[in-house]
Amino acid sequence: MATTDIRELTLEETKTLVAELGEKPYRAKQLWEWLWKKKARSFDDMSDLPKAFRAALAERTVMRPLTLVEEQRSQDGTVKCAFKTWDGHVVEGVLIPTPTRLTACISSQIGCSLTCSFCATGKLKRIRNLDAAEIVDQVVLIDELAHKYYKEGLTNIVYMGMGEPLLNYANTLRSAERITAEDGLGIGARRITVSTAGIAKMIRKLADDGARFNLALSLHAANDEKRDRIMPINEQNSLADLKDALRYYTRVTRHDVTFEYILLKGFNDSLADAQELVKYASDVHAKVNLIEYNPIDAGGYGRTEAKDAEAFQQYLDKKGIVARIRRSRGRDIDAACGQLANKNEPALKDGERVMK
Repeated sequence: MATTDIRELTLEETKTLVAELGEKPYRAKQLWEWLWKKKARSFDDMSDLPKAFRAALAERTVMRPLTLVEEQRSQDGTVKCAFKTWDGHVVEGVLIPTPTRLTACISSQIGCSLTCSFCATGKLKRIRNLDAAEIVDQVVLIDELAHKYYKEGLTNIVYMGMGEPLLNYANTLRSAERITAEDGLGIGARRITVSTAGIAKMIRKLADDGARFNLALSLHAANDEKRDRIMPINEQNSLADLKDALRYYTRVTRHDVTFEYILLKGFNDSLADAQELVKYASDVHAKVNLIEYNPIDAGGYGRTEAKDAEAFQQYLDKKGIVARIRRSRGRDIDAACGQLANKNEPALKDGERVMK
């Protein structure tokens, strides 16, 4: 029984497979276009390939696309999606509409291993990495919803859903390559943002590998004592180590980075916190997205008052740090930042919402 997913093959491997099946070389280009540009979800979709060729492909390989099994619409137009994988797991993605953008928030892992205390996904068990094709499938399916509800395609993609993209490094990079490639989805690299909790050696590797997408760091505290308390990954990736890695990244890629900073009432939203953030952001020339905290089960944190968030943002601006407050969307359906926790019906029914 075939177990190799054809979409995990490189172009050269695809050409080799086509030759082994006795087909002419141009069939490889046709097959590749069906897989990535025409977004085929089965061999039967490949209507201009001979039936015998399709049958031979099905004997040697498989296709394992994600399926959309549930969608929830928020009062603000946000759509949360539950996707099922070929092996029965559930992962979530989100379509986020604003007046100027249609953004897909996609996942890189099923669950997460990082246990950040303010994040619902961090309370789930990490089951496995998503394959590159499964990551691309989220974009394809969310783009279909964008056309369905808003009559337009996606403008932006953020790897900010379930999981840590840099702990699924190879699949993150390959999925981004397929999303941006002319013979893929053809979405500009500068419209893609990969968000990491901060793994210094992998940030350096991104620079060395010539990553072209935008990079965001989930910072949330600008001193190690506080960051250790809410993000255990900081214990192995200190702020000093991350600063060195980010400086290397910006020097090699010539791309600035963005800090994501969730404002937690009484924890990281004081003037002293703002002063620490100004110094740290200045050292790496980063801009800052200030994010409203979204309540989660057993989170234990409160949301900073709007007036205090604005004062925090204005202080950063006054000190020369480009900062904006990012308003939460989809909070009523648990689709906002930090809320993805597989509370959807398919996950609950199948026992997929496994808590740590």
